[in-house]
Amino acid sequence: MTAVRTRLLGSCLSLALTAACGDAPAPENLAPVKSGGAYQAQYREPPRNPEEQPILQSERMNTLKCRTGHGAGSKAGGFVASGLRGERLSRNDLVDIRVSDDETFNGDYVVSRDGDLKLPFLPPVRAQGRSTGDIEAQIARLLVQEGFYDEAPRISARVSDFASVNVAVSGAVFERHAIEIGTRVADDIDRARQAALGASTEARNLSAALRAVGGVRPDADLSAVELRRNGTRHVLDMRGVFEGRNAVDVMLLTGDEIRVPSRQCFQDDLMRPSPISPPGISLFLSNLTQPATGNAPSAVGREVREVPYGTRFMQAVVNTNCVGGARATSAKRSAVLFTRDPITGVSTVIERKIEDMLRRADRDDYDPYLLPGDAIACYDSSVTNFTEVAKIIGAVVATGAIVD
Repeated sequence: MTAVRTRLLGSCLSLALTAACGDAPAPENLAPVKSGGAYQAQYREPPRNPEEQPILQSERMNTLKCRTGHGAGSKAGGFVASGLRGERLSRNDLVDIRVSDDETFNGDYVVSRDGDLKLPFLPPVRAQGRSTGDIEAQIARLLVQEGFYDEAPRISARVSDFASVNVAVSGAVFERHAIEIGTRVADDIDRARQAALGASTEARNLSAALRAVGGVRPDADLSAVELRRNGTRHVLDMRGVFEGRNAVDVMLLTGDEIRVPSRQCFQDDLMRPSPISPPGISLFLSNLTQPATGNAPSAVGREVREVPYGTRFMQAVVNTNCVGGARATSAKRSAVLFTRDPITGVSTVIERKIEDMLRRADRDDYDPYLLPGDAIACYDSSVTNFTEVAKIIGAVVATGAIVD
């Protein structure tokens, strides 16, 4: 049986060498990755001779697919329809109302579920979507109309506390769904401010809603963000957020619907932190097995790791301890990125040879930006792979799995 055992060991060793030294099959994708037609042109394969290729073409290739924005050609401005300007009341807001020295009407009132303020002895006062100035004017008219005063008295209506609101967000955002914004935990409440009149909050702004649903995607058309309120469609230009201009940001009310249209292309310029970008990226990853003994000793989280929005693939590869180490055993590593097109929902897998990417002059053209929910897997070098396979063969022989 010695000859049989020798042949089996030889076959195992041959298979081990093939597995350790041979290249893995290239990932297959439905999206046109090789031609640069996937969600990011940066997904395409690097050419073999980068010296013969024009460099830094990915941003231009991405732009060629863009649909014209609804606000194209116009200056990113701060125009807001009059009905959206300033602070507007919504359901559950707490309002302090004072009518001269009349204790009959003075007090704190909550905007009811049907959007009204209900003062004693007066018809309901419409408050949903209106300013405190509008409220003051209507109360004054009603007091005269109902015979309580011959002339309109002095009236003060001030917000004591803004409640949270429920709005719906759809379109080119990462997590479109209905959300509640403007809530505050007890630890965040400033008692002195709560006791003062003239309360204000930024937590009910449009930007807060966009950030709460994961932020806008890189294909968003920020020149024509739609806000529907009470059957009326308003179009807002929010490009100022990324252009360093005064950005449009309106206060939202319960029942508002926001839709961010898509330009159907990847816009590199939107891949940076902003008030309407994702707060960060939860990155799923699998670290190399050698020289690390596991994720925990490599300071890698059990499931995900947070990285800043705008992080690129190779930055994340460095962040996950897939680069460096002993050059003789670690220089031929590769990394695989698993991502998904947020427009089509089709997944894409790309693989990069780490050392080749680090040394290429045109690396930025093939270094994609990471998107929320992306996953990275690191693979060791051929030397490390062969060592691992050799250990397995030794273990098999030691257990007597290949017998005489």
